[in-house]
Amino acid sequence: MGLVAPVTEERTAALDLDTAVAHVAGAALRPGPVGAVGLELEAHLVDLGAPAARVPWPRITGLVDALPALPGGSRVTLEPGGQVELSAPPCPDAAAAVAALRADREVLAAALAGDRLGLAPVGVDPLRLPARVSPAARYAAMEEHFAAVGCAEAGKAMMTGTAALQVNLEAGPCAGWSERVSLAHQLGPTLVAVAGCSPLAAGRPTGWASQRQRVWSDLDQARCGPLLGGADPAGEWAVYALAAPVMLVRDPGGDGAVPVRDRVRFADWVTGAAPLGDRRPTATDLDYHLTTLFPPVRPRGYLEIRYLDAAPEPWWPALAAVTTVLLDDPVAAGLAAAATAPVAGAWDRAARDGLADPALHARS
Repeated sequence: MGLVAPVTEERTAALDLDTAVAHVAGAALRPGPVGAVGLELEAHLVDLGAPAARVPWPRITGLVDALPALPGGSRVTLEPGGQVELSAPPCPDAAAAVAALRADREVLAAALAGDRLGLAPVGVDPLRLPARVSPAARYAAMEEHFAAVGCAEAGKAMMTGTAALQVNLEAGPCAGWSERVSLAHQLGPTLVAVAGCSPLAAGRPTGWASQRQRVWSDLDQARCGPLLGGADPAGEWAVYALAAPVMLVRDPGGDGAVPVRDRVRFADWVTGAAPLGDRRPTATDLDYHLTTLFPPVRPRGYLEIRYLDAAPEPWWPALAAVTTVLLDDPVAAGLAAAATAPVAGAWDRAARDGLADPALHARS
């Protein structure tokens, strides 16, 4: 649902603040009709012969590289703890998106089963302690940044021990952006409560219905907190992005990444108030910075709904369909807005108590 911008002189030139704001706001939301749906489903990779051990990275990458083309066209990517993610292309509606992702998941599961590996689509790894197996410089830098800013445990758990179902929906017509982005956030606590299926971590009950959402809530909220739902969501996203701390500085000539161990706003790197990497940032740096921001609803031209636990069959298709209908169907959206308004900010209650919370249960 997105396009990769070509490398141009404009993208390699140093930014000023006004250009940076315009760059982020201009790409935040793309006008058009609603309807298309893209789904992404993560799952923990498990060695069926040794479920308490993490699968070594070379074994994972060897298997993924040998996969055949998937019938639904999904991309297969890997998270730093070895989680496997299927990202299906946009489909005309939720039913088609579910069918495509389900077909691809069946092919992937069969290929993994041939090597005695299985997929566990739940919000948090219920057995293994968080541990990074990917050697990628990006993830090593992320881990160092989280440790430096005081959320090492949550940062490692997020990267290596969580899994989500992501629902990607069109931004819709410009005139409805504020209401649509606001509703996507307002639905969050109720849908977190409905989707919560991660009560275990490290082999023990956590006391939370969605330990995955708890982990995200324990992270730096300047990077992971919700947008405020104002009248100009594209402009608000630009302000959010430029105020968020820089996590890492990429090596423009290679694949390296240097962690930033202080809280440096991207805006301060732009203005020169806090120089990083002995240079000023470019549009390419800004685009990369956006990939290190994880609000529960992230504007990427379309809307990434990021707050749902990964769930097994038949629950993930139901969650995808419900989320889509509540945002894309005008009648359902109106009813959902009225029903969920009293619990709009109850993120922590939803994560802890799930549908045991009376107010959230009444609105589910």
